[in-house]
Amino acid sequence: MTQGRVGFVGLGLMGAPMAANLVRAGWRVTGWNRSPAAIRDLELLGGAGAGSVEDLRDEPVIIFMLPDLPVIEEAAAGLLDSWRQEPPAPGTLVVVMSSVSPVGVQAFGQAVADASAGNASVIDAPVSGGTVGAQRGTLAIMAGGTAADFGRARPVLEAMGSSVRLLGGLGAGSLAKACNQLVVGTTTAALAEAAELAERSGLDVEALFEVLSGGLAASRVLEVVGPRLAAKDYTPTGPAKFMLKDLSFVRDSADAAGTAAPMAAAGVGLYAELVAQGLGDQDLAVVRQAIANLSAAGIGQLP
Repeated sequence: MTQGRVGFVGLGLMGAPMAANLVRAGWRVTGWNRSPAAIRDLELLGGAGAGSVEDLRDEPVIIFMLPDLPVIEEAAAGLLDSWRQEPPAPGTLVVVMSSVSPVGVQAFGQAVADASAGNASVIDAPVSGGTVGAQRGTLAIMAGGTAADFGRARPVLEAMGSSVRLLGGLGAGSLAKACNQLVVGTTTAALAEAAELAERSGLDVEALFEVLSGGLAASRVLEVVGPRLAAKDYTPTGPAKFMLKDLSFVRDSADAAGTAAPMAAAGVGLYAELVAQGLGDQDLAVVRQAIANLSAAGIGQLP
């Protein structure tokens, strides 16, 4: 079945399999990436390559899957300049699927509307599920935007995810992702701390996690990240440094909402320490190594 056209910016660990699933679902995908090798891989699957982000200006849907909003804004600068000279077709959608600031994406939405003379709009649709979910097309996708924009984007999103929900206006998806990361980041840290405590006390970590999985401590995080924590396997499925960014969004959003966020604050401190130790490019499970390094240094807790 042939679907419509989609532009895709960012063919990394997450973006490449997401774009591949769109191609398999019949969408005509034109992708751009800093690395030409990723574009060639997309072309081998039946997609097309773009010479620049600006070349995607006439695509009805343009997806951004880049590390952070400043990177997206930089990549989109030429695109917006092009639209200032000649606005795109009405109804053009820009879909931000990265984990970004809920407040920042609202400002980006306004910039897109201004540059396109109101012909283009933004929805934020960050994802959860990691590289496995991206490969299998089973991502959880949390969207924010108008109901009309979401309705147009939904068929595209459903080609990449098995759970797709509109949670509110622009920025709502990013706030939901921040809440998701609060749970994932702090739960992973708690499991890593438990693993270090258990091993240093003579327990078998794998056996401990097996017992925990049968009780109230069972969780999807334990199921997915637990084996990597037990094996001390820190091969990247997603760089741990991004958790610092995500938990900082939680803290900022909590400040804006006037609510306390003690777990987010503790998580920011721990993941900042992880990055300072030079571990940020490894898998999220490397938080166990960060805790082990603190123990070796005789540091029982962060200030």
